[in-house]
Amino acid sequence: MNIKSLIPFGFGSMTTRGTDPFTDLRREMDRLFDDFTKGRALPATSGAGFLTPKVNVAESDAGLEVTAELPGIDQKDIDLDITDGVLTLKAKHETEKEEKDEAKTHHLVERSFGTYLRRFPLPFAAAEDKIEATFDKGVLKVVVPRAPESARPVKKIEVKGA
Repeated sequence: MNIKSLIPFGFGSMTTRGTDPFTDLRREMDRLFDDFTKGRALPATSGAGFLTPKVNVAESDAGLEVTAELPGIDQKDIDLDITDGVLTLKAKHETEKEEKDEAKTHHLVERSFGTYLRRFPLPFAAAEDKIEATFDKGVLKVVVPRAPESARPVKKIEVKGA
């Protein structure tokens, strides 16, 4: 009986892969985990490790409307500001759940935390004193109106021939 016929496809000879079977096992487990998680949606994070909330941004003649999904966030944990034409949304998420059952002698503590962060450069000058934000059932809606254009006189430019 040929022993090589019993080795699963792709494993090859242990001597060709490496000398340490535990390293080979670790490499194979990593490959299986990568294959399993490929294409699955994990929480989106920015490069700095912040969570990025799902948002809808709509621009109109009146201004900009930003709608952000912030599940599990309390209104007091939301921080909005506008600086140098950039609207910044930051929200902290912290939960702690504790269960005790003396009869069964088990104790469970679960914690989760994270910070949502998004920045929106405004494509126009905003009327900063008229910005409105509402928060209802985990959805934040921010309306940024355009600043009234300052009255600039229109200057005609004469087009000359060559």
